[in-house]
Amino acid sequence: MLSMKKGMVVLFALAVLFSMSGVSFAQDVSLEFQQWWGVELPEGELRDIADGYTEETGIEIELLSNPYADTKDQISAGAATGTMADVVGLDGSWVYDFAKQGSIADMSALMEADGYDDSQLSDQIRVDGNTYMIPVANFAYPMFVNMDLLEEAGITELPETRSEFIKAAEAVTENTGAYGWIIPLSTSTPSGIQNNFMGWLWASGGNMLENGKPNLIGNEKLIETVEFQKELFDKELVSPGVYAMTESDMVEEFANGRVAFMIDSLAHLTTLRRGDTNLNMAIMKVPTMDGYDGESGIGVANWGIGVASNTEHKAESMDFIEYLMSPEVNSRIAVAANAFPGNVNSDPEYEGADPLFLDAFEIYKDSYAINEFTGLPTSEQLMRDFAENLQLYLEGDYDSADEMLAVIQEEWEKAFK
Repeated sequence: MLSMKKGMVVLFALAVLFSMSGVSFAQDVSLEFQQWWGVELPEGELRDIADGYTEETGIEIELLSNPYADTKDQISAGAATGTMADVVGLDGSWVYDFAKQGSIADMSALMEADGYDDSQLSDQIRVDGNTYMIPVANFAYPMFVNMDLLEEAGITELPETRSEFIKAAEAVTENTGAYGWIIPLSTSTPSGIQNNFMGWLWASGGNMLENGKPNLIGNEKLIETVEFQKELFDKELVSPGVYAMTESDMVEEFANGRVAFMIDSLAHLTTLRRGDTNLNMAIMKVPTMDGYDGESGIGVANWGIGVASNTEHKAESMDFIEYLMSPEVNSRIAVAANAFPGNVNSDPEYEGADPLFLDAFEIYKDSYAINEFTGLPTSEQLMRDFAENLQLYLEGDYDSADEMLAVIQEEWEKAFK
């Protein structure tokens, strides 16, 4: 009788333990978490965070960490074959397509089933009113500068306007062994249009949409932005081979001192520090159109997270996400990633953070956050259409930016019907 009572006590204790998270878990559960975050965080950081969850729940987390472009390809392949990892890192521009394919789960239903208070989330990426992605960390896209190259080129002040930028890029290209500007225009991974090209438009208060629809034809700020990029290419101030470059290729070129200026995510600050601690960098606002004195937009992107539709462990996957979004863990991720948190109750301690991050934080506070691609239908294809036609324009296959933008507008409108 005594041993039966002891057994009941043990069972009761286990029941209390598992009920604390609001989820009843199967034994020996292991979750796959596919993302690019582990590559960009300090070495071992994501592993340590995941191990903390395992200690709390007994659920093992298998990290599948690869660079951004590779992760996108692998997740897309998993979506097509129904073999997606249980939990996946997501970019906001992928969400519409995956949701419409039915490859990622409706997180609104999962949060409701778990009694999760979603008011603590800074944002939710929705399709047809339902949440399919939660931003875990939010990143600004300022401009990175190689100060040694500027000094070698005789540039003493950071450019604030486009004309000043061209002069600086010319000086670097003419007086050093590097190039002034780099922009990744790969059509296989066309995020350079979102993160690197449109950053110039948004910095001068421009938009590519009007009332949520494409607004490319006759858009004077966009036309000037296209023409500005062509001037940089025509003057041979751009690093060679950018038509095939991905974002990670761009970062490598910058890290190796082969280019002076790039627009990039603060997530790569850790990567750049790890790759070359002696790289003399600065962070600045993206230069504006000459004569513009309004408020500047700054491009933002997310480390988003979602649950695969094909997983047999949706409840456990959602519980892991709730762990990552808890104020303490979310703060830790934000600080380690040089990002802003996804939980409004998080209180990251940025004191002692990298001085460049603090510079970027000031720029971020002085700007408004914008990313017009997030949640658009077939968002990545819209970027690809733009990248393909921009390459043609840069090569002289269009007579004008107007002509190029009219073709892109026609393609984009198909996605909005």
